[in-house]
Amino acid sequence: MFGKKKATPQIDKDQLELIENAQRRIRQKKGLYIHFVIFLLGAVFLILANTVLGIGKDITFFGKEWFLYAILFWSFLFVYHVFNVFITHKFMGKVWEKQQLEKLVAKQQVRIDALKTNMIKEEKHVAKSDVFNTQQTQKEILNSNKQELTIIVAAAENDAIGKGNKLIWHLSDDLKRFKSLTNNHHIIMGRKTFESFPKPLPNRTHVVITRQPDYVAPEGVVIVNSLTDAIEASKSDAQPYIIGGGEIYKQALAFANKIELTRVHEDFEADTFFPKLDLSVWKETANTFHTKDDKHDYEFSFLTYERK
Repeated sequence: MFGKKKATPQIDKDQLELIENAQRRIRQKKGLYIHFVIFLLGAVFLILANTVLGIGKDITFFGKEWFLYAILFWSFLFVYHVFNVFITHKFMGKVWEKQQLEKLVAKQQVRIDALKTNMIKEEKHVAKSDVFNTQQTQKEILNSNKQELTIIVAAAENDAIGKGNKLIWHLSDDLKRFKSLTNNHHIIMGRKTFESFPKPLPNRTHVVITRQPDYVAPEGVVIVNSLTDAIEASKSDAQPYIIGGGEIYKQALAFANKIELTRVHEDFEADTFFPKLDLSVWKETANTFHTKDDKHDYEFSFLTYERK
């Protein structure tokens, strides 16, 4: 009474399908057997009706009794039934349809896989082409440009350069150096860097990179859509400066000839960082150290790097 219930045997879909197919075949063969018995009885009845009872005894076709044609027609129906059960069912039944469907699906899958493979190859080819074109553009600018394109930046030991679109520190000598170096030059920057200024800096031509097609800037500010366009817009200047922000610095490392870096010897929390320098590409050519004092809360160094 309180014992464990017997487990109910489970039949999976494949087993159930096999059972249903087997039952269907039994019904078909049983129907064929009944057809055979009726065929034999019917044939005997037709012969007896004609020869013994004399039904239609005088009816002939082409010199043959009518019941012979009736038996032949009945035989045709029986042969058709046999063909349908043993031939048509095997080659054109549900199993045959399923096999054909599986073959078609498999062929379509092969085609789909081939298309995917071709698409992946094309994407890789396009990606390689884009990289190649970008590298060619960089080489052309570096080789043909007579300018000394210079990055100027102040970065902490952990490469922090800003937070909330603002400087993290205030170093008087660094600001003076920035003004002295960039005065009367083109300064190239991203839109957010430009918007961090209360107003455009005097004695400098501002070249602002933005993707906004309808961006409005004060008169005299040059608006471009890419760094290469900004370099082209500054070609009248022998030494334009890249002044930020982080993404523009990252792109500019491929084009710049020189880096003027103020290294602040502290770590800071930030949301914008200067990219790590590859010292196999850049060599340090100048280094001036400054200690802390009344106007400077942190130690810092003025570093100059030039492309090898």
